[in-house]
Amino acid sequence: MAARILVVDDIPANVRLLEAKLMAEYFEVITASDGQSALDIAAKEMPDIILLDVMMPGMDGYEVCRRLKNDPKMRHIPIVMVTALSEVSDRVRGLEVGADDFLTKPLNDVALFARVRSLVRLKMMTDELRVRQEASSRFASLSGADTDDEAAIANANILLAETNDLTASKIMNFLRELDHNVDHARKPSEVIDLGKENSYDLFIVALDLGGEDGLRLCSQLRAHEETRHVPILLVLEEENLSQLAKGLDIGVTDYLVKPIDPNELRARCKTQIKRRRYHDRLTDILKKSVALAYTDPLTGVFNRRYMNAHLDRAVMEIAETAKPVSALMFDIDHFKNVNDTYGHASGDEVLKVLARRVTDAIRDFDMLARYGGEEFVVVMPSATTEQAFTVAERIRMRIGETPIEIPGSSTPLTITVSVGVATTSDPMEMADSLLNRADTALYEAKSLGRNCVCVEHSGPTVSGLTNTP
Repeated sequence: MAARILVVDDIPANVRLLEAKLMAEYFEVITASDGQSALDIAAKEMPDIILLDVMMPGMDGYEVCRRLKNDPKMRHIPIVMVTALSEVSDRVRGLEVGADDFLTKPLNDVALFARVRSLVRLKMMTDELRVRQEASSRFASLSGADTDDEAAIANANILLAETNDLTASKIMNFLRELDHNVDHARKPSEVIDLGKENSYDLFIVALDLGGEDGLRLCSQLRAHEETRHVPILLVLEEENLSQLAKGLDIGVTDYLVKPIDPNELRARCKTQIKRRRYHDRLTDILKKSVALAYTDPLTGVFNRRYMNAHLDRAVMEIAETAKPVSALMFDIDHFKNVNDTYGHASGDEVLKVLARRVTDAIRDFDMLARYGGEEFVVVMPSATTEQAFTVAERIRMRIGETPIEIPGSSTPLTITVSVGVATTSDPMEMADSLLNRADTALYEAKSLGRNCVCVEHSGPTVSGLTNTP
């Protein structure tokens, strides 16, 4: 796994040793010998992970970590604090300023490489989401989305997997004092079922589940889509630390060593819940930006770009299905008069009501798209000309039969539409050709006086169906 690692230590021998170990595992290593240099190099090089010594003259590792996590451009770089300090209070202090983990000197190579690879994987996943999110400039940035505000991590949903009732009771009581919602399961099968049914911010899993392997449960949680991205906090005895590397490799994101210190539990839960909620927020923004690429923001129906791609696929599938594809093109009669008389806000309301009514009038697998202005298209796979005409007529009637309440008018407004229908059974026909034929039929409907449905006559499917008012 290629990654760039920044090693920060004021003792050259320590730097050389870490550099040699990491390079032997094919990591790229950059170094800094003091806190300010670390900040400068991190800002310039943007490493994938930082191994940060705690005890340094001048600016210590805690202060360096705090500054890195307060910088919006660098706060997502994982930081592992490397220290000779082993007190729980030292770990808690580091976690409170934003460190992702601690490694105690002398370093265990297996634990070092496992932790580095685990954090690098997590960062690469987050980076991919951030790149996609930043590609859409129409949504606000996340610069303030993951602050240390306690309210931002309150009311988390946590699932505890623990067979020891005394340990479980202590953990649940403490977490509930922090206003978190905690569910308790004793069997791995219960954990999997609950994980699939509910949305959790964190799993806390004991390594020993009454003879069941906690690591196997962690692996299963990573195998299911519903639980794949939920952080896992592994709880284990000190004599079982040799199994930690395997746990990190299969997807455990953090760990606690018994006896559990309440402050360390609080700090580690806080870190993982923040990470989970940041990931969820980032994913939500990504989904919205993707949706924006293919939906019309006013009406919520598909836009022209997506409709063209969809219609292309639908026509090509004729080769496999041997079933025709129809396109309906329609627009609002005299829509300019609506905008000129009542204003654009009223015109927008008309468009939104029309979109809702058409959605209710078409089949579940038909697709409605806004083609531009007051013009819309319905793509109807597996629809003959006669079927398409029937739907077009239903659309025309549903739109015209009920007046629309609009801003700026005490009297509801009655609107009508003209509809053109075209059908193809040729998988080689281009989507633009089918749409042009539907547009020709639409023009004919308008020339006949509007508020009617006309079928295009020159295409592969010929029909004389025409409805006039």
